[in-house]
Amino acid sequence: MKQILQNALMALAMLVLPAITLLTPVPAYAACGKSAASQEVFAGIDQNTPKASCDDSGVAKVVQTAVQILSWVIGVAAIIVIILAGFKYITSGGDAGKVGNAKNTLIYAMIGLAVAVLAQLLVHFVLFQANKAT
Repeated sequence: MKQILQNALMALAMLVLPAITLLTPVPAYAACGKSAASQEVFAGIDQNTPKASCDDSGVAKVVQTAVQILSWVIGVAAIIVIILAGFKYITSGGDAGKVGNAKNTLIYAMIGLAVAVLAQLLVHFVLFQANKAT
């Protein structure tokens, strides 16, 4: 059961992560200078897109989108594992080994959820610092 859950999560991650780059279009600009040619290129680009710029916010948007999607996936997986641990605890029938297994499952799910939250906070902090530096 554990191996099936791990394989399903890996398959989901392999499908979701490439889709993030497709969902967040980042325009590529040939010239990001102040020359007349660059301004003409931007004038042509502005006719087709909402706003042309040369900032690196595209990378930050992709990372933020990836972190948000992975946070949702991890949150849903943690809730499923917590429910599974509760089901194990209820059906243990007082057997000390099964109760201990259910408690360990619950503890590991909570630790995994805490690590995911801290990882998300770390990514947001790094992106904030990187944007503040530029």
